[in-house]
Amino acid sequence: MRAAATLEFLTGTWNVVRTISDRLAGRSGRFTGTASFTSEGGAVRYAEHGELAFGDHRGPASRSLRYDPRPDGAADVRFTDGREFFRLDLSAGTCEAEHQCRADTYRVRVERTGPDSFTETWQVAGPEKDYQLTARYERAGPGLPELERPGSDAVRRADTGQANGAAP
Repeated sequence: MRAAATLEFLTGTWNVVRTISDRLAGRSGRFTGTASFTSEGGAVRYAEHGELAFGDHRGPASRSLRYDPRPDGAADVRFTDGREFFRLDLSAGTCEAEHQCRADTYRVRVERTGPDSFTETWQVAGPEKDYQLTARYERAGPGLPELERPGSDAVRRADTGQANGAAP
């Protein structure tokens, strides 16, 4: 992957499934939805929308981030208010970064797993936090595999223990 290709690789629409394991609370959850990386005023805007099921909660969820390109081909990931989050550089195919938020430490590993897929794994630890988030992204589009979106056959099969296309 060329160094300048980090944002080129990300630009587009992705299907995303994120699992959540909160070790402190003893709960787990799942987000399913779509994410888009869209060029906007010299930066790339990240917007995700979908459904979150976490413990007893089930409902819509969304978030936005801004990716600012860097001359070295990496991107500075920022919250929408401009605060720094982490630096992403997929030139080697993987990237590890850390973000400190008060007493909490957020460690991420982003790995390009194919020409149209990547994973993002977060380990979060602090005095009141201990959880892991693992997100799998697959590029959306004609001829590309469908990731498990809310209401999709893949999700229904997984929810009934019939993954890999087996009949219920």
